[in-house]
Amino acid sequence: MSFAKSRLKAARDHIGKKDYLSAKNDAIQVLEYEPDNYNAHVFLGLALLELGEFEQSEQMYSKATKLNQGQLLAWQGISKLYERTEKWDKYAETLIELMNLYESSQDAVKCAETLQKLIAVQRTHGSRSQLISQLSYYLPGSVYYAVLSTLPEPDPTNPTGSTISEARNAIHNGLPILEEIVDLTESSEEDTYNREVEKRRMRLGAASPEQLRKDVLREICKESKLPVLYDAILNQPSTSDELRRLTESKLLRWKERYLHSIPMASDTLAIKRQISQELDEMINGIVLLHTPDELGWQIFFDGKDCEDMSGYDQEHVREYINLFPESALALLFKGYLAFKNTPISDDEESLNDTQDDPLDIVLNAYTSLSKTIIGNRIIGEIHLHEEDFENAIKTSKLGLEVLDKLESNTGKSLLKTRAGLQVILATSLVHFFPPKHHKQASAIIDEVLSRSPNNTSCLMGRAFILQAALEWENAAAVFDQISSLLPDDLDVGLRAREEAAWCRCQLGHSETGLQELQQILIDLSDLSDDSRNSDCARCLWRIGKCHMDIGVPNVENAYKSFIAALKRDSGFAPAFTSLGIYYSENATPPDPLRASKCFQKAFELDPRESVAARRLVEGFADDREWDLVEVVAQRTIDGEGGLNAGLEKSELDATSRYLPLNSWAWKAIGVVKFHYKDYPSAIQAFQVALRVEPEDQALWVRLGEAYNKAGRHVASLKALHHAHELDPDDWLCSYFIADVKQRMGLFEEAIVILEAIRVAQPAEAGVLSLLAQAHLDLGRMEVGDGFEIRAEASFVAAIEMALEMIELVPGFRTMAWKVISDAAFQLSLSSAFVDEAGVRDALQAIVFLPSPDSAEKLVKLIPPPIVQDGNTLTGLHVISVTIHACLSQISLHSLNQTSNSTAWYDIGVALQSWLSKAPSSVDAATAHDLIVECLSKGLQADASNDQYWVALGNAHFLSHAKAAQHAYIKALEIDAKNSGTWVNLGLMYFYHGDVEVANEAFYRAQVLDPDNTAAWLGQFLLATANGDDADAHLLLEHAVGLTNPIAEADYEFAYRVFKTPQEGDKPQDSLLRAFFLLNRYCQRRPSEVSGLHLLAIVCERLGHFTFAEAQVERAIGILETAYEETEDPEVEHRYTIANATLGRLRLAQGDFGGSIASFESALGLLAEKDDGEDEGTRVVRVQAHLGLGLAHFYRGELEEALAFLEDGLGCAGEDGVLRGQIMIVLGQTLWAIGTEESRETAKSRLLECISSDPENLAAINTLAGMGILADDDGLVDAAFSEILALPIDQKHKLDPERHVDYLLVQHHLAQDDSKHALSVAQHAVSAEPSSLEQRNRLTSLMIQNGNTESGLALLMASAQSENNNGGEWEKATVALSMQAVALAMHWDDKADKGDLGRQALRRAQRAIMGRPSELRGWQTLAYVCARWVRVDK
Repeated sequence: MSFAKSRLKAARDHIGKKDYLSAKNDAIQVLEYEPDNYNAHVFLGLALLELGEFEQSEQMYSKATKLNQGQLLAWQGISKLYERTEKWDKYAETLIELMNLYESSQDAVKCAETLQKLIAVQRTHGSRSQLISQLSYYLPGSVYYAVLSTLPEPDPTNPTGSTISEARNAIHNGLPILEEIVDLTESSEEDTYNREVEKRRMRLGAASPEQLRKDVLREICKESKLPVLYDAILNQPSTSDELRRLTESKLLRWKERYLHSIPMASDTLAIKRQISQELDEMINGIVLLHTPDELGWQIFFDGKDCEDMSGYDQEHVREYINLFPESALALLFKGYLAFKNTPISDDEESLNDTQDDPLDIVLNAYTSLSKTIIGNRIIGEIHLHEEDFENAIKTSKLGLEVLDKLESNTGKSLLKTRAGLQVILATSLVHFFPPKHHKQASAIIDEVLSRSPNNTSCLMGRAFILQAALEWENAAAVFDQISSLLPDDLDVGLRAREEAAWCRCQLGHSETGLQELQQILIDLSDLSDDSRNSDCARCLWRIGKCHMDIGVPNVENAYKSFIAALKRDSGFAPAFTSLGIYYSENATPPDPLRASKCFQKAFELDPRESVAARRLVEGFADDREWDLVEVVAQRTIDGEGGLNAGLEKSELDATSRYLPLNSWAWKAIGVVKFHYKDYPSAIQAFQVALRVEPEDQALWVRLGEAYNKAGRHVASLKALHHAHELDPDDWLCSYFIADVKQRMGLFEEAIVILEAIRVAQPAEAGVLSLLAQAHLDLGRMEVGDGFEIRAEASFVAAIEMALEMIELVPGFRTMAWKVISDAAFQLSLSSAFVDEAGVRDALQAIVFLPSPDSAEKLVKLIPPPIVQDGNTLTGLHVISVTIHACLSQISLHSLNQTSNSTAWYDIGVALQSWLSKAPSSVDAATAHDLIVECLSKGLQADASNDQYWVALGNAHFLSHAKAAQHAYIKALEIDAKNSGTWVNLGLMYFYHGDVEVANEAFYRAQVLDPDNTAAWLGQFLLATANGDDADAHLLLEHAVGLTNPIAEADYEFAYRVFKTPQEGDKPQDSLLRAFFLLNRYCQRRPSEVSGLHLLAIVCERLGHFTFAEAQVERAIGILETAYEETEDPEVEHRYTIANATLGRLRLAQGDFGGSIASFESALGLLAEKDDGEDEGTRVVRVQAHLGLGLAHFYRGELEEALAFLEDGLGCAGEDGVLRGQIMIVLGQTLWAIGTEESRETAKSRLLECISSDPENLAAINTLAGMGILADDDGLVDAAFSEILALPIDQKHKLDPERHVDYLLVQHHLAQDDSKHALSVAQHAVSAEPSSLEQRNRLTSLMIQNGNTESGLALLMASAQSENNNGGEWEKATVALSMQAVALAMHWDDKADKGDLGRQALRRAQRAIMGRPSELRGWQTLAYVCARWVRVDK
């Protein structure tokens, strides 16, 4: 023990001398001797602290505190350690432990000092909540308050003379501490609120922002200490009045926010009522004590439950104005009191000393009070008083929205306030463009009256609604009820008496009503008030109306009453309307001028005077003053609220939309808009009118007509069909239906309808005109669809109908001649007529008018056509009819002095067509000049038509490039989006060599219309000119696939396809598209020999020999006729080629006699040629000899065949290809003769051919076939030696059909050498493993040799290939057949015969489904079925 004490004493001395290392050693020695020595731990901890060994120091101090928690020394040391190491949280905890020790020892000074340190640390390094917690130690209720309260009061003379001055001030005056805690708590809660709202806002499924804020606020307020702190401040004796008011204001706002955040739920209703009651007590205290808290007063006024403004205590209003004279609500009160002429205080005679308009004051103040009930109520009442019903509706609705929110927030039900706002809304709705909002107003009135049955404002509204619905008796009863409630009232009561009397007048009790109105007029006159003049005028007018209703004796009295009414109020519009009616109907004599002036005056004063407006519109319409009609009708519509009943669409009730009172105004607007071609507006107007008069048949017709003009044909048909249902006998409706169908392209249906109308209206010009146009348009459509015969009949019918027009309705002859010229022009495009007699009869019936003098040159060039029986009718005759029909049209234009631009344009276009058909002897220069002249005359009459400029450009296309360019550019200035004009311009540039600009023009056309075929053809021409054949082919292919084909493009593409070498297993497939295009070309150009001949050749390759023969015969007939007329050598040459083609086709069909005749005809024509014939002629000659040789060969005339073939061989000369073809046929013919000599000759000829042309596969195969037939291995080897030595790829390229492999297999089989045959087939499969044909050949050999299992395995691979090669279905069906046979042969050795049998049967059936016309499939099925039956047996 003495050792420990001595060491401790030494350690303490060393510490005093700051020899901390020695102190450390001493303390350690003590601890080694006495491990639980408290002082040793403390000394060691201090030494380690000073030596910088903080971690070991902390351990020593901590152990010391555990050894003796009540000793201060270790706690003081560890607090010093934490302070030095800046471990502020642990430092604060240590200080609290020290405070607990001081509190236990009742050492107030040390406790205060420690608390001061603790608060200083938290101010610098702690959080806001920690500082609040530490500051709270100064407040009553704290565990340290008792000991701290023993501190002496602060010395005001020496405030800093003590180390605990801060604590002494805080203990004896806690108000500053409370204020600081409140500020910190408010900031903390605000930060928490913002943080939580932001965090929850981003969650999925989060509530609305408003609800989210309420939820967060409720959670915070529920745990908030602010109310307690506010109460503590208020209870402090030292709290100043200013601070008290500020704190009360904060508490008020806190409670309001908390109240608004609590939902109206069962579990929160109690706390909501409690907070609401506390808030009411605070507000009542504010009002009672006249506390200047603006929010409290505003809550007081908004929470006041009263039906009108009289429910607000004037003293409270005046007190508020005194407290907050510059606030928005005070200004609102001042303005309202001034508006009502009510002084602010009892000693004031006027509102104030300002000159501002009370209404302006109220409106300016309202901008800040739009979210308050009192603000919306006051402004709504003022708007209602000023009859500004629209704004009264808006403000009252807004007030009700605010009220709903207030009731939800406070949990209170302000029924009287709601009723007051509803009265404003309902009254405004009643008088705002009545009766459009009456349905909505009725619902509100019923709700108010259910709670307050004697509410006179609502009763008046209900009575006015009944009046508007013409329920006069019920309205009178309600007005009488109001009169009984307000018997002495000179405002509402007197008005109710007047309205009741007026209702009785409308019920027919004119005498009674007149007496009552006269008494009311006396009562109104007794009131010496100028504001009653309008009421007197209304009463006088009603008295006048009663006199008018009584009859003639009282008419003059009525007139006097109307005049008296206007004297009382010169702006009373109904009196002017009644005066107008009097002047027009009752005055003697009638004075329409004065009546019109009265109507105008009435309408100027009030656009709701619909009677005056309608009479004005009728008068203006009779005078065709459409602008005035529109002005009056539109103002009438505006006077009734327009489409939206005076409100925005968002504010408008759905039932109140489009309910016009004056449907006639909408009809008038529709007619005017239709007249000015504003069809969408006309449609809208007619639709609105039909909502009121849905059974107005004429209006439905007008709507249908407007739809038709606007291009909405389906809607037009619906409207017109409905009109037809309303009146089936209205032929005009049927006419419009036909017109719509004609515009939709349903010409046949339109013609049927028009023919039916024509029966009842045979001379109706419009019907005949539309019928003729329908026939013409039908013909044009049929031409486009390729129905030439139908089109011809339609054009003839159009001409006949036009002739009937000329006879029946001479006034429409111009239209008739236009139809005749258009129909004749279309007929002229046909090269031949199916019903030539019908066309001739129609043309013979035309009697042309005398030509105008300006067309003398034209008539001289093209005299009037004479269509005679017996002569063949050509397009040249018909186009002459077109030209003279246009001249007749011009003659009529000259008589009528109207524009004839269309006729001159038609003549120009027809002349161009005539020039293309005219014989070469015609003076083309004169014709061209006339074309330009006619088109120029058309442009002089109408230079704004771009088609005229295009036609002029086409006329100058070849001869005058600059003029053509100018014309096209003028057309583009008129319509820059016409793709056809851009194409013409591009073609003109291309023709004259400007390729770059042409490309730009074609590109612009393609942008405007991607489906313009001519634009794509232009690009094709450019690509061809640039030598880009691949792009040219793609462009041409795209062009022929568009919806508007061009015949020349069809021919060009088909020719290119025909000339392109065809590759693949089925080269004829690529010719199918050429066939369809050429067929379409020949339908559009039936007399074009080149197209017919090429179509025949394409059909020959496709195997359609009969159709091809028919086309060639047509071409031969055309060429024969042309040669007889011109004897052109080129025609003769084409005729020769056509005969050669015909010979080939007949030979292919087995018509050997006909073939010989055709070839001999060709040879006969070629015999006249000189020896220096060209290549083409030699080819035709060789082909004719070859054809003759083949024809004689097939007829068995071998000697004749040999002779022709020898001649052909001589004609071939040194041409290897021609000689090879002839040589093969010659060899086959020699072999067919059968003699040893002839066969040897055949072999030698073929060997000679092969030696000169080693790649002539046909000669090789023919020679090999001869070797197989003669069983001559050497000949077979000689034939195949060259080709077998080639590499596989070259061999396959030379032999795409694999004839060599086939012949080798057949050769070995003929020698009964199946082994070598299998070897050849296997090598073929190895070279082409994916070839179904080679696999099938090998499989067939395997099955024939009995190796069915290997065959089946190979066939399964073939089946897989079948699934992957959709284009080889024919070969796949062969594989299926062989699979079926192999399975049928294989099941004898298998136990599951039923399964194999079903598989074989399925494969045989699939082969038949793939190729039903293939005999092999049916034979396979029969074999499988037979095997199945045999096995079953």
